[in-house]
Amino acid sequence: MSSNERLQTLIQRAERVVDDAMKRGADVAEVLARDGRELSVKVRLGERELVEEAGSSALGLRVMKEGRGAITYTSDVTDTGLSRVVADALELAALSEPDAEAAPPDPSDLMRDEPRDLELFDPTGAEIDGAQATEFALSGEQAARDFDPKITNSDGATYGRVWGASALVTSGGFRGAYQGTYQSLVVSPIADDADAKKRAGFYWDARRHVSAMADPKAVGEEAARRTLAKLGARKVPTCEVPVVFDPDAGRALLGLLFSCISGGAIYRRTSYLVGALGESIGSELIDIVDDPLLLRAPGSRPYDGEGLQSRRNVVVDGGVLRTYLLDTYSARKLGLSSTASAARGIAGRPSPSSTNFHLLPKDTPAASIVGEVGSGLYVTNMMGFGFNPTTGDFSRGAEGFWIRDGNKAEPVGEITVSANFKDLWRHIDAVGNDLDPKTGVACPTFRVSRMTVAGS
Repeated sequence: MSSNERLQTLIQRAERVVDDAMKRGADVAEVLARDGRELSVKVRLGERELVEEAGSSALGLRVMKEGRGAITYTSDVTDTGLSRVVADALELAALSEPDAEAAPPDPSDLMRDEPRDLELFDPTGAEIDGAQATEFALSGEQAARDFDPKITNSDGATYGRVWGASALVTSGGFRGAYQGTYQSLVVSPIADDADAKKRAGFYWDARRHVSAMADPKAVGEEAARRTLAKLGARKVPTCEVPVVFDPDAGRALLGLLFSCISGGAIYRRTSYLVGALGESIGSELIDIVDDPLLLRAPGSRPYDGEGLQSRRNVVVDGGVLRTYLLDTYSARKLGLSSTASAARGIAGRPSPSSTNFHLLPKDTPAASIVGEVGSGLYVTNMMGFGFNPTTGDFSRGAEGFWIRDGNKAEPVGEITVSANFKDLWRHIDAVGNDLDPKTGVACPTFRVSRMTVAGS
């Protein structure tokens, strides 16, 4: 079956269920139908540990009748299974509580144009088989093991490939379908430290198109470099210093910020940014966008989970909060308009989500950001869950390097970094030029002028 035939099959399946639900008395019916395949290969010490491939088809239905809604889903896409999912949804709707704000978007707001081709699907990537994936993983791990004699062990290398297609059909008149691919390689070497500790590190790459992936050997060598750089890590005395976050560590902070500007957190009043629209919440260097229209980007999509046309949203402009990210439900709760930010799964109702949520880069090289620090911390990794979105209080375990006279010096670990988000974003005084959009939440290197570092 060709790609276009597969998409047409999904649309026809979804249309059939919507029509059936409406004939049985639903006021509203929305169907998300999905089909996909996943491949995962893991090797360790040159041996294959796992080769796993699975395919799945599923369909989720949301109905509303007299203001009462329900959601059902099934992986049984036979005639019997599709009929049962409609009957179950209507039965459950009759038992639910009315919620007028849960109604779908106005039909006039739905996308009517042909979806834009965002180059999300790579036929070559979709056809990668177990043998090819194993070769990529073995090459990456071997490059790490050969890099230096201090690399004495390995936690393995994993290559994953995902192909997926989805169709959304609603009784409001929306019909749409698209497909995408995504592949990744992770290499995780282990080195012996002087105190007999094992230091584990990793490096990875992920893209929608195979041609854009880094060479497996380069991924393995970088994983080895990062692992060796951890040798001799120690604590530092508790202090308040400038802290530089590399892109991998920084995007964890950016993801937490999204959780505070999501419409659900705002109408539930579980965010420190409630009522902050139009206010300065960060440094003038902070420009954050959510852009689902970037070609080949991991979070891109032609329309949102309710059938609204995707659009670029400027979330923070020069440090000023311009918008929350909203689906139709949270927008109604707040008396605002949807930002076309709805996402939905097979078994859930729409909710706000980010797509390509990026802190935009500036012109400053990352090396210059470090070079301006006399004494401070360079963070490469964070762990733990120390964040309170209601108050903005943040504290997490961290590891990285001490900065001395503008250079990354000895590795450090077993420390925590902390600040309140109200201060953290305002105290950013440098943003780099090294944004790499290989993940949906991404940022360049940036520096916070002062944070508390707790160590020995």
